[in-house]
Amino acid sequence: MCGRRKIEREHPKLADWEDMDYELVQNLANQLPENIVVQFHNNGEPLLYPCLGDALRLFTQTVRCLDTNGQLLVEKAEEIIDNLETITISTFENDPEHLEQWLTLRQFIKLKGDRKPNVIVRRLGNVPHSYFPLGVYCHADRVFHSPMGSFGYQKKVTIPEIGICWEALHHLSIDRKGQVSMCVRFDPTGEGIIGDANTQSLAEIWNSDKRKQWVALHIGGKRQEITICSRCDYWGVPTG
Repeated sequence: MCGRRKIEREHPKLADWEDMDYELVQNLANQLPENIVVQFHNNGEPLLYPCLGDALRLFTQTVRCLDTNGQLLVEKAEEIIDNLETITISTFENDPEHLEQWLTLRQFIKLKGDRKPNVIVRRLGNVPHSYFPLGVYCHADRVFHSPMGSFGYQKKVTIPEIGICWEALHHLSIDRKGQVSMCVRFDPTGEGIIGDANTQSLAEIWNSDKRKQWVALHIGGKRQEITICSRCDYWGVPTG
């Protein structure tokens, strides 16, 4: 995922790629309201999670989504089919494993038939339309990310009409240790952390003074006064 190689190279002590404790997953599931969107990926490949099917079934009251490179689609098909609303396959131009990914995706779509999840192909850069005839629901075109995620974009940034970052308003991110941030931007030193799901409820974090202060700065047009936001080029609207 974006930034992982950079963390391993420049912050090796932070590169402890392990799984979220299942009890924490259960705790989070019990706190969420119905119909909220839950994306089961942060800084890794979600299909590697050892309790994937059980974890997804904890969130049946929500809209369940995840992004994946798709290598384990067939192997994890029984845990995925009818257990997610949407699944996004991340592709990028000039991928040397393009054909393998295409064949795996075709086999997965054949297995699931008309059942959930809807399959979206995210195309980073110039990826051919050859995925579309496979029964893909739609394509999500994106520009290439920079090595630092949303910092230092080289393309024109998409800003929402309201002029306020959408992620700051409604997109909490929880890492595998339970650290909660206001968004999912590249943050190896934890500047954007606003709470800890191990010791606080999500409601407490959502309504915390720190989050309220940061949201107020965004609404007031002063996002540059937040250290991590001052270096970020992303406004919560993906650029295609």
